[in-house]
Amino acid sequence: MNRGGVTTAGIARRFALAALLAGLACSSLADTPIAAPAAQPSKPDDAAAADRQCVGEPEYMRRYHMDLLKHQRDRTVHEGIRTAKYSLANCVTCHANASKTGRVTGSEYAFCENCHNYAGAKLDCFECHSDRPKPVSAATAAGATR
Repeated sequence: MNRGGVTTAGIARRFALAALLAGLACSSLADTPIAAPAAQPSKPDDAAAADRQCVGEPEYMRRYHMDLLKHQRDRTVHEGIRTAKYSLANCVTCHANASKTGRVTGSEYAFCENCHNYAGAKLDCFECHSDRPKPVSAATAAGATR
């Protein structure tokens, strides 16, 4: 049958060619090696500074620290109430790894980064906030010893 210059045989050949090309494309994709899965991050270490007690039990803090930080943020930003207990700065002061990086991000040993990588959770606090404690001035240190 002829439909405006295109024959049924021509349509059949085009369909066969398209099917052949699709089959070749699929077979070449099947030969593509699959990337090896990324290594599982090491289990986080709960240790904070040895000379300090955390503001909460490790299990509680692991589960609810983000809620506590958000509540603290809302009280500070919306109500002007600043307390140190659940502040991000207080967390950083205790959990920054003084022996390796002095930070809570930036390496596999960093407290926040290590735990968030292990849990597969996004860590975006430090896009705005500092990931290392403020240096203690001589005047502040002298006031703390009185």
